[in-house]
Amino acid sequence: MINRLGLPAVISLAVLLMVFVWYAVSSGERAPASTDAAPVMVPATTVTDYLHAVIEAERTFYTVHVVERLQKRGAIVASQNWRTANTLPLPVQFLTEASELATRTGSPVRYRLISQWAINPENRPATDFERAGWAAVLKEPEKPYARTVGDGKDRRFEALYADRAVAQACIGCHNAHPNSPKKDFRFGDIIGAMIISIPAAP
Repeated sequence: MINRLGLPAVISLAVLLMVFVWYAVSSGERAPASTDAAPVMVPATTVTDYLHAVIEAERTFYTVHVVERLQKRGAIVASQNWRTANTLPLPVQFLTEASELATRTGSPVRYRLISQWAINPENRPATDFERAGWAAVLKEPEKPYARTVGDGKDRRFEALYADRAVAQACIGCHNAHPNSPKKDFRFGDIIGAMIISIPAAP
C-alpha cells in the first residue's frame, strides 16, 4: 500500500499523529512543561475540526490534482480493483487505506466515509449515531454532528461532517456505477459524510 500511495499517505499519517499528540498534551494527559503552567483544555470538537480539515484537504488534492488530472490526460484511471490492475485507488479507497495505515501503526484516530447512497452497502449508516448524524448533516451541512459514544475504556468522541462532490471524478463514478442507488449527483452536492473518531477524554 505504501508503494502505491507513497508520500501522501505518509504525510497524512504524520500530520494525524502530530495532531493527536497535541490533543493528548492539551487535554492534560501529560504534564505541562512548566509546573507553574496549567494544562490548556482543548475541546474535542476543535480537535476533530482540525483533523477533518487536514483529511479533507489531502483527499481533495488527491481527487482533483492526481485522479482527475491524470484521467483527463488519458494517462491512468482510478478503479475499485487498483490492487490488481494498473490503476489508481479511488478517492474513497485513498482515504480508507490511509486510515488503515494509521491504525496499523498504533494511532487511535479513526476516520471513514458513509452515505445513504454508498455504492458499497457496508458504507451505509449502520448505527443510531450514524443514522442520526446523516439526517443532521443533510439538514444542516455546515454543522458537524458530534457525540460521545461507548462506555469505560471504549468511550470515543465521534464527529460526522457532510462530504460534498468536489470533482467530476466523484460525480462520474457515482452516477455511472451500476450499483449506485443515486445517479444524479452534481458538483457540490452532499454525496456522503465523513466520520472522525478519537478517544474521549476521561
